[in-house]
Formats: sequence, C-alpha cells, structure tokens
Amino acid sequence: MAEADDIQSLWREYRVNKGDKALRDRLILTYAPLVKYVAGRLGSGLPAHVDEGDLVSYGLLGLIGAIERYDSERDVKFETYAIARIKGSIIDELRAMDWVPRSVRARARDIERTIAELERKLRRAPTDEEIAEKLGISQDELEESLTDISRSSIAALDELWTVSSGGGGDQVALIDTIEDTEAPDPQGSLSQTEVKEAIGEAIARLPEREKLVVTLYYYEELTLREIGEVLGVTESRVSQLHTKAILRLKARLSGSATRASLET
Repeated sequence: MAEADDIQSLWREYRVNKGDKALRDRLILTYAPLVKYVAGRLGSGLPAHVDEGDLVSYGLLGLIGAIERYDSERDVKFETYAIARIKGSIIDELRAMDWVPRSVRARARDIERTIAELERKLRRAPTDEEIAEKLGISQDELEESLTDISRSSIAALDELWTVSSGGGGDQVALIDTIEDTEAPDPQGSLSQTEVKEAIGEAIARLPEREKLVVTLYYYEELTLREIGEVLGVTESRVSQLHTKAILRLKARLSGSATRASLET
C-alpha cells in the first residue's frame, strides 16, 4: 500500500476531481488488499465450491462504492467504512445466490432459539448436552449440525454490526446472515450504543473456550488452524466452537431487542 502522505494527497485530488476515473482507479489499486483480506476471512468458512476469486470480484464492487461515497468529513476511517461495504457486497451476492440449504438455515434457527430458551430458563449458558437434549438429538448430531452451519454460513462476529451501506455514515446495522422473518429486529429496538454494549456483555458471558476462540480470531486475528494449535484441538472443532459462539450471541441480541421493545 502506498505511503500515508501519498494516499492523503491522492484523496485530496480525488475530492476535487470526483469524476476522474484515473484517480478512482488508483484508489482502487491502493485499497485492493482490503478486498483480498475480507474475501479470505469470509471464504475460510464457506463450502469448497465457493471460489475466493468470485468473492474478490463481489468485494471489488463494494470497494468501488465505498470510494465513490466516502465522506472524509465524517469521523470514520476509510478502511473501516470500506471493509464494511466490501463485506456487505459479498454477503448480498451470496444471499442472491441462495446457496445456503434450507435445512441448514432451519437447524441454525432451531439451535439459536433453543439456546435462547435454555438461557432464559437456566440463567446461564447451556451445555452441549442440554442443547442436544432440548433439540431431541444426540451430541454427535449437534456437532454435525454445527459443522454444517459453519461450512454453509458466513456467520461471523464482525457481520453482527457494520457501517450502513446507505451512505449515511457509520450507522450500525445488524446483519442477520441466517434470515428469520419472525424474529425481532435488534436494530429496530436498540440504539447503536446499546447494540455495542449488548454485544460486549454477550461476549463476556460466553463459555471460556468459546470466548477464547472469539478473542483469538477477532482480536488477535489468528486463523482457525492456529487457534486449534493453541487449544490442542482440530480446526473443525474450533469451527464448531466459533459457530456455537455466534449462535449464542445472535440469541442474546435477539433477547435484548425483545426486552428493549417491551420497555418502550
């Protein structure tokens, strides 16, 4: 990536000459590594038939939109804004392809709802045994379901909130990658600050191993394979722990939204 001063100079030129395609193309080349990074992170949990090159192509559209719509007067770094739009572009395209099997979507919803029900009843994080018993399946079947969800979904903590794609700045918008039209809309009930606080509290309440996976993956930016080496488990087991953590977070956020809507 170019030096910081050169990039700032390029942005100044582009702001003055918005219609200059050559300047826009230079900015695209400058920030192209962001697309590769986001595509790689999202692609790590997708089925093998989803080509990373396609993800990069979808992400480039998001990068172009970010460059054209970015408002430097707002207190948001371009990289933060661009990464959100790149992810949004990739997710939108994958949704349009409707590549997630309905059975996987249904099982993900079932597990999420079961976790929410058990947490309300037990006032703590339910164990795998309790989740499986409530679902009426074995623990092995639960693990198989988590593996299917992790391979077939792009659920990730940094997809739970992102910069709005509407060009209005840094408005928080929750992205439900496994859509449930009957579930409450957390964004409609929670303010940006409340959403961030709810996510922080939900992470803090995760079981220790799941919290460690979240911390190592999102804050230390380790790969699933590297996390497996740290924990002494297989990469597929780490993927299961990650998926379970995300489903817990989604369940808790939906619960927070419901409580907020009842209080208003």
